[in-house]
Amino acid sequence: MAVNGLDLEVSRGAVFGLIGRNGAGKTTTLRLLLGLLRPDSGTARILGADFWTAARTVRQRVGYVAQRQQLPGWMTLEELCRYAAHFYDSWDKDLAADLARRWELPGQRPVARLSGGEQRQAAILLALSARPEVLLLDEPAAGLDAIARRSLLSCLVEAVTRGHGCTILLSTHLITDLERVADHIGIMDRGRLTTSARLEDLLQTTKRVQVVFDESSPPAGFVVPGAARTQVAGPVVTAITRLTSEAQLDPLRQMPGARLNVFPLNLEEIFIELFDQRRRDTALDDTGAPPPHEALEWAARGPAGGPPDFNP
Repeated sequence: MAVNGLDLEVSRGAVFGLIGRNGAGKTTTLRLLLGLLRPDSGTARILGADFWTAARTVRQRVGYVAQRQQLPGWMTLEELCRYAAHFYDSWDKDLAADLARRWELPGQRPVARLSGGEQRQAAILLALSARPEVLLLDEPAAGLDAIARRSLLSCLVEAVTRGHGCTILLSTHLITDLERVADHIGIMDRGRLTTSARLEDLLQTTKRVQVVFDESSPPAGFVVPGAARTQVAGPVVTAITRLTSEAQLDPLRQMPGARLNVFPLNLEEIFIELFDQRRRDTALDDTGAPPPHEALEWAARGPAGGPPDFNP
């Protein structure tokens, strides 16, 4: 999926979670930032540098774990660590040894003989041991069991809080894991960044609002304030809303013959509600609301102008 008009900026020290359906453009975004792909227009920068031409001194300050990591299978993990240490002035051999011990990774076994999950952990170990200022992770927990994922999240938190900290851009489908570590969320759809918000703000302002009318159907032209998606089932109107204030619902509370219920949503529920195609197909269009992918554009962003800037 090509990205189009993507405007992304990540602050220093943030853990920015990038989510979206398969093919939304998340991997392409990371590859553009790293200079593995060249944008047709616009700029993509990390630490203020275009990685298509960035010097080694800048590149060694950035770590990356690809979605399909390919490590040399004939090397052992210990050999890989000694090899990688030559490329990073900040390489931390003690951290590498600690992670190998913590994750129970065999140092003398060829990488090709490690399980898929162990190979994934080995790639993450190499990225973290370089002590990067910026860390880009594309589905880092893919193939890991629940215990290994929890340990990975702990290591990411340590990376952010250690010393001057580390800025992390993390793409994943494991939204419940992301909710434990991210402080900022970006939602991509069809190559565009449709939402960018602090996780806390997104959870506090996004609600499921249900209005139940005494009559057999809602009044003509009824609209729930801030609705991104609305469904009607007889006298029940259910909407996914983004509210700047609970006071926006006061007119509904005061409507005669109507009962109002407001439900919180976690990040996974928000994502499913907004992107489930079956729900989209049954959404009410009579309100004049924009198509779902347009209704998602809640976050105030600057003018779109090509691939993203990543300037921690």
